[in-house]
Amino acid sequence: MSELPIPAPSETPKGFSEELVESARKLFAGPVTFLKSAPTLKFLPDPIVPEVAVAGRSNVGKSSLLNALTNRNNLARTSNTPGRTQELNFFDVGTPPTLRLVDMPGYGFAKAPKDMVKQWRFLVNDFLRGRQALKRALVLIDSRHGIKEVDREILEMLDRAAVSYRIVLTKADKVKATELADVVARTEIEARKRAAAHPDILATSSEGGMGIPELRAAVLEAIG
Repeated sequence: MSELPIPAPSETPKGFSEELVESARKLFAGPVTFLKSAPTLKFLPDPIVPEVAVAGRSNVGKSSLLNALTNRNNLARTSNTPGRTQELNFFDVGTPPTLRLVDMPGYGFAKAPKDMVKQWRFLVNDFLRGRQALKRALVLIDSRHGIKEVDREILEMLDRAAVSYRIVLTKADKVKATELADVVARTEIEARKRAAAHPDILATSSEGGMGIPELRAAVLEAIG
């Protein structure tokens, strides 16, 4: 697994202390390793460290963002095939692990068989409701489209399960600054109406690195 050098941030990202940003940078500069995949709950690893889950509809850029977050080229596979990942994938961060990232199955794949959609719903819902080690979920939303009805399903599942979550906009480099500001504002309005949602929205770009230091800090903050 190839690793990329993680530069020290030139300035402190808004909303996070310099110490937290630097601690997060150092954490993700260290070992990040694949632990296991869990197609059903009986395959879950023991909940011995805090977990942060990453959710998003198919082709939202989840794999690319996980690679950028962990500063690896191929930690999470990228694919143009919607619904490719239908398991919970666990990654240890640090040695011994400080936290675990959980790559959740993508949702919203219109062409998927109904039994696959049903399997996704049961797996994700049961995991969210019963995982005490889960400290926060990151819900990825495409900056070009904003929150869609298919996204609201997972937001409502998180609300019902009382799992704290933060909305992360992806592909922020694909829209104009004014359009990004508008989608951030609209997303914040919706987030503040939801019981389990963090009120602040993070805008990111996997390609350009925009918002990645903030995202790392947000992950570390979530387990604190």
